[in-house]
Amino acid sequence: MNSFDRKALALLISLFIGGLVVAALISSKIIMVAGFPVPAGVLAYSITFLISDVVSEVWGKECANEIVQCGFITLVMTSAIAWLAVIWPSAPFWSGQDSFAAVIGSTPRIVTASLIAYLVSQKHDIWLFHLLKKQTSGKHLWLRNNLSTVISQLFDSTIFVSIAFWGILPVGEIILGQWLVKMVIALLDTPIVYILCHILQRRMQPAEAL
Repeated sequence: MNSFDRKALALLISLFIGGLVVAALISSKIIMVAGFPVPAGVLAYSITFLISDVVSEVWGKECANEIVQCGFITLVMTSAIAWLAVIWPSAPFWSGQDSFAAVIGSTPRIVTASLIAYLVSQKHDIWLFHLLKKQTSGKHLWLRNNLSTVISQLFDSTIFVSIAFWGILPVGEIILGQWLVKMVIALLDTPIVYILCHILQRRMQPAEAL
């Protein structure tokens, strides 16, 4: 793998992990987008699907799955450190414990929901992306990018919202709102996927040779 390969992949992995962690930390807040209630992490999390599709297209299925596995480990570590920071006794002069705990100290339900939804949806996204790539003989990137993301995001929204907010918030409304917003983002990011894949594939060795 040459220098450009390493730098490009490192940057995409960094953006993937960064978006994943940010989404996990802020998703306990529900915001309104075009009249729909959605978790605040929806935009940051949607970026991870864009990146996994680019990595799948350029570096292949195995590399994409490895990034997903690294992301899962990172989520577990982040959740553990956040929990430790919340329960650790604060300095006597510091008065922000309640606010800090409310923002950072996600409940076990939200943490569990994030981990399960992430693993199921990301694995499904990669599997369906490559199934469609095989069936279309490598053509129609727009189709596999959008179809794999839209279906996988439905799984993600349903699993996360159901586990995290069942019996607390209007689950059906939040699932629908989150999925619709994610579908719009998936459609809008298609040109970005094409541009990134075009640049990377022109500058790098073919994925089969890596």
